[in-house]
Amino acid sequence: MKYGIIGAMRLEVEALTAAVVNKAEIIISGIPYVFGILQGKDVVIAICGPGKVNSALCAEAMILTFHPDVIINTGVAGGIGNDLHILDLVIADKVGQHDVDTVGAGDPIGLIPGINKMYIDADLRLSSDLADIARRQNNRVHVGTIATGDQFIASKEQSEKIHRTFPDTLAAEMEGGSIGHVCYINKVPFAVLRAISDGGNDDAFIDYPQFVHIAAGRAVDILMEYLKNA
Repeated sequence: MKYGIIGAMRLEVEALTAAVVNKAEIIISGIPYVFGILQGKDVVIAICGPGKVNSALCAEAMILTFHPDVIINTGVAGGIGNDLHILDLVIADKVGQHDVDTVGAGDPIGLIPGINKMYIDADLRLSSDLADIARRQNNRVHVGTIATGDQFIASKEQSEKIHRTFPDTLAAEMEGGSIGHVCYINKVPFAVLRAISDGGNDDAFIDYPQFVHIAAGRAVDILMEYLKNA
């Protein structure tokens, strides 16, 4: 098995890349890919940069170049679901793209052209394994929809708009849905693991810088344990 891991920001994966042995790195289209052995497993880890285009470009290049058996998107997110707290863990059972809007062509908001889907299912086994590990590490864990768009969600108005499109959304971020889109097309199982760094509300600009490093570290701890036992 080869495991692909994608984070948008260096702080989301730097502890993972630091632990890789027999390490090598290449840059493809400006994106660094570190590959080698982590917890005894064959891995490739990439820093894609924020946003849907960056993450889709990264996932496609990773699949075509390294041929991972699974891809895990890790990092932080805004928690916009009910009963979500900062530093909780959210694991996607499905992903959507809240900013896709072809209503003018007769489609509902959120319907992805080309694949004609609003939701893309994450891999059940992989997601379940990550959730089990997160719980064993005494995290508050939620499994549900993660919504992706090219926006940092930082207001009640933005969160409510997402819920009108995807009513059961737990967290909002900028990469998971597009990575899932690429994986779906290429038939690569995927998971999205996110630690909550802020509430996706008017306090997000205050909470995010305070909690982003702690939240990212929690996701890293789960991935390290998952790879150890995979």
